[in-house]
Amino acid sequence: MLLAVLFSNSEGNILVERFNGVPAEERLHWRSFLVKLGAENLRGIKNEELLVACHKSVYIVYTILGDVSIYVVGKDAYDELALSEAIFVITSAIKDVCGKPPTERLFLDKYGKICLCLDEIVWTGLLENIDKDRIKRLVRLKPPTEF
Repeated sequence: MLLAVLFSNSEGNILVERFNGVPAEERLHWRSFLVKLGAENLRGIKNEELLVACHKSVYIVYTILGDVSIYVVGKDAYDELALSEAIFVITSAIKDVCGKPPTERLFLDKYGKICLCLDEIVWTGLLENIDKDRIKRLVRLKPPTEF
């Protein structure tokens, strides 16, 4: 199960978060742990260079894209390989929405579309869609022409 997908800025402020199957009382712990993990390790790495960590029998894959840090947390079948596939799809969708690796301002300007993409990629803790063209089609925000 994908337990969490979290986006933060370079100062560690949370921009978007999605938790699945994580009790509310544990979410604060995960937020602070992930932001601290990123602050220690994401300095000086290249865009989309993946880092892997393990904490409390769960896997964490994280990276940086422009000014935005991206963290994906999973357990059971979602090991580091599955999470790297998930983070690849997420970064690819964000680059498509923003047109380039985003600054914080661009990310927030495109917030609605990014959330729609994220909802199409991850649904209730499962990796739902990984096809870039299908995700684009699903988030077009246009009414259907045929019924």
